[in-house]
Amino acid sequence: MPRVRLLPWLLILALVGCGTSPTREDMSYHVRPVSVSGDFAGAPGVYAFIERMRRHGYPPERTAAILSGARLQPSIIDLMDQQSPRQATGPSGAWTRYRAKFLSEDSINNGVAFWRRNEVALERAAARYGVPPEYIVAIIGVETRYGGFTGKTRILDALATLAFAYPRRAEYFAGELEQFLVMAKEENLDPFALRGSFAGAMGLGQFMPSSFREHAVDHDGDGQRDLWNPSDAIGSVANYFRHHGWQPGEPVAVPAQVRSVASAHAMKTGFKTRYGLNELASHGITPMRPLGRAEAVSLLELDAQGGYEYWLGLKNFDVITRYNQSTYYAMAVHQLAQAIRSRKGGLDGGRVSSTW
Repeated sequence: MPRVRLLPWLLILALVGCGTSPTREDMSYHVRPVSVSGDFAGAPGVYAFIERMRRHGYPPERTAAILSGARLQPSIIDLMDQQSPRQATGPSGAWTRYRAKFLSEDSINNGVAFWRRNEVALERAAARYGVPPEYIVAIIGVETRYGGFTGKTRILDALATLAFAYPRRAEYFAGELEQFLVMAKEENLDPFALRGSFAGAMGLGQFMPSSFREHAVDHDGDGQRDLWNPSDAIGSVANYFRHHGWQPGEPVAVPAQVRSVASAHAMKTGFKTRYGLNELASHGITPMRPLGRAEAVSLLELDAQGGYEYWLGLKNFDVITRYNQSTYYAMAVHQLAQAIRSRKGGLDGGRVSSTW
């Protein structure tokens, strides 16, 4: 019976196609196997992305349906453009203002409270991954106020907007959108339901989808990696640090004594710099505390109110910058971690951290 029903249609198609049959190249150019509706219909890169998802087991119809349900968010593009760094022409106290956003009394106290609520998970992560609890807590504090604000933007909308309507970084965000859909499939999650930052970061630790797939762990053993769950977020941040080379028991950053601020200011600074101690000493720059096993350090300049501050960054400082490539960000995490450790140690009579 099926063969009888199909035969007339085959004959009609053969007759219609006589003499005007398009070439294979024409077919591939003019005919799309699926269509995308909505805000991203016809957007550059959409059909290439649909084809790209085939290798992950996504049928074109499924990918097209997902993209058809995504919504363009122009405000995200505005926010991304605002991220461009502004060059300071001289001392402005920028570090002091930045630091104040994260090291308020409330932030320190809330960090201590988060630590107490999640003490078991933090100590287990410290034992397994070698990362002190205070640094895990500080990352979560800086990123989401200890889980108080993980973002309200649909991840799908954020990543689709940046992949198909933000040419400057389209390649990167198309890759993250790809990782997001693979993650949703692997974890059996609804891609329309997940919410996070305007750049597509998720959970208490604000992992991008690629970081989720590579570093997220099931720290509480319930069979699912859930970065909105404090225990899994704690284990995942610690695993991320370990993967990037965290050195247990080693310092993070130490203040530097500078003989001449003008001389230090003339040097190249930032977390990507590398100086030997003898070279720094020749410029009148010496560490104010022991450096552990470090043989090379970065020279960090902080534009503080009242004048420049100088610090020496070690391997663990560099690890923090893998989370966010900013000297100020990493230093805020470091100093918040130390403040939380000190406050909790004072209140609980606990040990003093061996890292600085």
